[in-house]
Amino acid sequence: MKKFKIKSGDTVKVIAGDHKGSEGKVLRILKDKDRVVVEGVNMISKHTKPSAENPQGGIVKQEAPLHISNIALVENGEAVRVGYRVEGDKKVRFSKKSDKAI
Repeated sequence: MKKFKIKSGDTVKVIAGDHKGSEGKVLRILKDKDRVVVEGVNMISKHTKPSAENPQGGIVKQEAPLHISNIALVENGEAVRVGYRVEGDKKVRFSKKSDKAI
């Protein structure tokens, strides 16, 4: 099983691609495809048929997944790399830039 250093709920910044510089919160992680869905980034238009939930149907804007390599965790407004270390009995994430636990 793959281990990602980005978790759901983290604030991240896009560091490559069409949406470079955009920031948002991670909504979900797709581990099998190495992708993440970031709130408000990489929006697409999806055409939907009328259903019980959406009786009108029409065009819906939603987030599309980005590859995990194109995002970085944000700490104090800056993109940082993340590492792991053992403190006591716990394994914690830390910022490699500031060397502080996240």
